[in-house]
Amino acid sequence: MRTGSLILATLLLVAPLTAGEAATGFAAARAALVAELRAQGRYDPPPGQSGFSGRVLTAMNEVPRHEFVPKSELREAYDNHPLPIGHGQTISQPYIVALMTDLVDPEPGDKVLEIGTGSGYQSAILSCLVKQVHTTETVSPLVDPARERLQRLGYNNVEVHECDGYYGLP
Repeated sequence: MRTGSLILATLLLVAPLTAGEAATGFAAARAALVAELRAQGRYDPPPGQSGFSGRVLTAMNEVPRHEFVPKSELREAYDNHPLPIGHGQTISQPYIVALMTDLVDPEPGDKVLEIGTGSGYQSAILSCLVKQVHTTETVSPLVDPARERLQRLGYNNVEVHECDGYYGLP
């Protein structure tokens, strides 16, 4: 009997998570990451500011980073380091995403040009903070998946362009 119970317990441990269990785990991991960013603060913040803006942290907490990483990287989706997304590209470290966004200091009425869409994570963060995001990507196999992902997740104010954004967009 003991062996049967042990086998059952082992099977329960390796059984896939339900959608609800996974969502709860990801929400907790996302909240822990944002708490880490808040505690870590921003390197060389402007006078009167000790860390990242509340708007940036709110966006970081709203965007499901696990949706922007390959399935093989889901366990590390909310770890504070870059992850491979294929084709020699990475999704940036969350601290760097927060820092870049905070440095830009986006306003709700702004239109933003992002160079290098990748998986679309930075685009999603920016879309929570501005009126419109135009993002460019030169790695063709990343373009359509990023576009479809952003639309599926409801980031309707992001337009993905397959081009070299070096010279901007008209």
